[in-house]
Amino acid sequence: MRIAQLESRTGIGRHTLRYYEQEALLPGIQRRANNYRDYPESAVRQVELIRQLQSFGFSLSEIRTILNGIQSNEVDCAQGAQLLAEKRLDIRKQIRQLRQVDKLLAAEQVRLEESAARQACNVSEQFS
Repeated sequence: MRIAQLESRTGIGRHTLRYYEQEALLPGIQRRANNYRDYPESAVRQVELIRQLQSFGFSLSEIRTILNGIQSNEVDCAQGAQLLAEKRLDIRKQIRQLRQVDKLLAAEQVRLEESAARQACNVSEQFS
C-alpha cells in the first residue's frame, strides 16, 4: 500500500510515518519501480502498536527494542522485565504527581466555590 493509504488507515501523518521508517520502527518497506514506498499490510498494525506504546509512555528507543525483540523472536526476558519494571516506576511517579495536582485543584475548587457563594450572597443582599 502507498503512504496515503497507510496514513488514511492509521490516522498518522505521512511525515510521522516516514520518521518511523527512518527510525527503523517500520520494517519491510519496499520501493516500487517509480521509487514510491510500498508498505506491507502489517504496517497498519505496527503503527497502531507504536502509538499505543507511546501512549503508555514508552520512548521510541524503548519501542524499537521491544519491536526488534518481537520481530526476531528472541525476546530477552531479563531485559524485558527490567524495561517493564522501569516503566512501572515511572507510572507510579506520575500517579503520585497527579494525586498532588488533584489535591491542589480540589482545594482551589473549594476556594472558588466558597468565593462564588459569598459573591452570590452579596449580590442578593444588594437587591433586597
